[in-house]
Amino acid sequence: MGWTDAYQYLRAGAARLGGNEAPRRADDDLPLRARIGSLVSMQQSTLIRASGEGSLVTLPAPGDIRILAVSQLKLNQSGGLFRYYLDKGDVDADEKFLQVYQTPQGEVAEILYCTQLARVIPETAEDQEAYMGAAGYGLGDRSYTLSRAQLEANGMDPADLDLVFGQQDGIAQDSLDYWRDAGNPDTAFIAPFRGTEVRLDDAGGRQGLRQDMYFMPYARQLPSGGKEYLLITTEIIHSVNGDAGKRGIHVDFVIGIPVEQERVVIQ
Repeated sequence: MGWTDAYQYLRAGAARLGGNEAPRRADDDLPLRARIGSLVSMQQSTLIRASGEGSLVTLPAPGDIRILAVSQLKLNQSGGLFRYYLDKGDVDADEKFLQVYQTPQGEVAEILYCTQLARVIPETAEDQEAYMGAAGYGLGDRSYTLSRAQLEANGMDPADLDLVFGQQDGIAQDSLDYWRDAGNPDTAFIAPFRGTEVRLDDAGGRQGLRQDMYFMPYARQLPSGGKEYLLITTEIIHSVNGDAGKRGIHVDFVIGIPVEQERVVIQ
């Protein structure tokens, strides 16, 4: 897909969800009136509370205020799923974005503030199959467990991990269990959502990337009753800035915290 095609792809998706007329720019008519370059103001009390309860989310840095890229995820589900990137993570694999779900009726139903926890390169065919759910297990299983050892190996501060894992009945915990947030919870495995993401890094559609993806949301309950999401996405890159020679596969583990729409202002 060339970047003219990618531009039309995102325009068409936005037009279907936002009205009958095609927008003038690649990022017109997106939920919350977001555009590349828009400034984001977000009340952080929800994020601070989640962090204090042991969430793995990374609080926004002072510079995380501008939308650097927008994308639409076209998955085999109803409605529209959009990502507004505050950090694209292209250099340090440290993505930060708002994920916005829009109903088929055009209403914003959910906003997640998301920060990348880890990126894994599945090196064997068996690992790749598992992260795509291709063999009927792996991504799409009923639950996913993160161990303290995994997070320590990923470089997390031991003091932060003490807060994350805490104790239960006087016994230190060494794992976090997340439960699939899709399908029948009693079903051992359901196939992950599958589709494409086209990310645009400029309003003209000249810069960005296109990738296939396999996606499944998992969640756990925080002490106050709120949810912390673990979004696992296997991404197969097809092109970067129109260059089809830049291909690859990786798995992103992203933490998401729901944020009320009235706490987010995009200008």
